[in-house]
Amino acid sequence: MTGSWDNLRAEVRGRIDELVASGREAGVQVAAYLHGTRVVDEVAGVADRATGRPLTSGTPIWSVSTGKGLTATVVHVLAERGLLDYDLRIAEVWPEFARHGKDGVTLRHVLTHTAGVPALPPDVTVADVTDWDRMCGIVADSVPLSAPGDVLAYHAWTFGWLVGEVVRRVTGRRISRVLAEDVAGPLGVPGELLFGVPEAELGRLAPVADRNLSALLDWAAANLPNFDRVAPPGLRPDASVGTRDDFLRADVPATGTMSARAVARMFAALIGEVDGVRLISPERLREVSAVAVRGTEWVFGQEGSFGLGYAVEPDGAFGSAGSGGSLAYAYPDLGLTVAATKTLLGAGDGDPMEELRVLIRDAVRVS
Repeated sequence: MTGSWDNLRAEVRGRIDELVASGREAGVQVAAYLHGTRVVDEVAGVADRATGRPLTSGTPIWSVSTGKGLTATVVHVLAERGLLDYDLRIAEVWPEFARHGKDGVTLRHVLTHTAGVPALPPDVTVADVTDWDRMCGIVADSVPLSAPGDVLAYHAWTFGWLVGEVVRRVTGRRISRVLAEDVAGPLGVPGELLFGVPEAELGRLAPVADRNLSALLDWAAANLPNFDRVAPPGLRPDASVGTRDDFLRADVPATGTMSARAVARMFAALIGEVDGVRLISPERLREVSAVAVRGTEWVFGQEGSFGLGYAVEPDGAFGSAGSGGSLAYAYPDLGLTVAATKTLLGAGDGDPMEELRVLIRDAVRVS
């Protein structure tokens, strides 16, 4: 890391140390890359409050929907090699998916959350989602809520099986293996970008815990009419799920387990070169990071913008964020990527990781 960013690193370190000292957080990782070089890599707190095991830069943390950025990246790496096309009709490689009039859904619809199949059965459980074939069968047999492209609806869980099964059918490899072999391996971060966590590696993780995310999800279920349709009561994206070994071992690529430094490195290799590795071409970068859909989103009722698999923010960033506070974003115009992961899943009382993202972004802008 270059010395010219010592002041920024010190400010980030001070802020996360204060968050941990105050009890607001228990374990935090923050990382940033600028033009392919790591300029921030700060850690505070412990990996496991029960044992006092220290948190390191390489400790993976279940980071909820920040994992969708990993899922989308797998698609783009395969597309770069000519193995996938965004306008591929899903039913061409997954014939069962055509049921109930879904034969026109394309991979592009899935990536932009306009495929029309965000919902899950109300009685689905964590045990169900550990069974890949069962969940793909449920998704294939689902009745769409709209024609493809008509409704922007966040596919909170189904995104992962939709993308993952297409990847499996096209490549013959599970998406976790593609991530490991085609993304994490070349980037030199094996074991830090994960879908299903190998059983032998579970002890390396920093366990998540609930701060107040579960209360917010309860509020959402009571006040947002479509929330339970995408996140049924038995499958809420909170610590009750993210601490289960059977869930963590399973491929559920709507979520992911990662370190901040690894996911920041991955985004850096999307927007430029990192130690000789560039994941996609500049032309593809422009395509995947541009706004593809914008509108009022069906689940939360708020305005949203998506590129191809990534959220696109008003400040020029694209990336993904997870319930509870994790995030990973890239600023192509700045050559900057920022990621943050943490162990206490919280919401509704400020967003310290977002504040750190803005701090780092603004420091680079004025440099």
